[in-house]
Amino acid sequence: MSDPLRFTDRIDAGRQLANALRDQGIDPDMVLAIPRGGLPLGRIVADAFGVPLDVAVASKIGAPNNPELALGAVASDGSVWRNSAAFHGTRADEEYFERQRRREAEAARQKAARYRGDRPEPDLAGKTVIVVDDGVATGATVRACLEGLRRTDAARIVVAIPVGPPETVAELRQLADDVVCLTVSRPFGAVGQFYEDFGQVADDTAMAFLDPSD
Repeated sequence: MSDPLRFTDRIDAGRQLANALRDQGIDPDMVLAIPRGGLPLGRIVADAFGVPLDVAVASKIGAPNNPELALGAVASDGSVWRNSAAFHGTRADEEYFERQRRREAEAARQKAARYRGDRPEPDLAGKTVIVVDDGVATGATVRACLEGLRRTDAARIVVAIPVGPPETVAELRQLADDVVCLTVSRPFGAVGQFYEDFGQVADDTAMAFLDPSD
């Protein structure tokens, strides 16, 4: 049994998430994983419930000279989450944000199209949808995806993540109908510190998880 504060890898985290979702009586119709790191977990959760797996895609809007500092994020449908507090102390202004928003929106659209290939966007009307990622820090990409999903006719939107800081998890609860987080941790450095193996997931590997398991 893995340490509750440390997952062996994304496969282990996905199995634990599936068990937690089942224990809480959540019965999804669709799983949406955030590429790339969310797809190994999303495949396990989707298979555990026998439902389809698709992607929810967003791209971070980084600060000038500090791309890791998220000023916000934009989803593939153009929905935006803005981190107003992060603007302080940066050289970002409205012109910069809008320019980056347009660029990252196009990047997210292209990524979603690349991952889906010939598959159409899923119909979420009336469905219970689980959004899966391998963890959150600021949760920028998850927030942007949730902004877009709230515009759909999904009946219920659940975020499922292995780990996150308490303030981010609390804020995600304002955007989703429910949040299942296995480990809420403070202090919080980075998602990778909670995994023994947190290697990068290549695009080809991530896309392969979209094919149903045999």
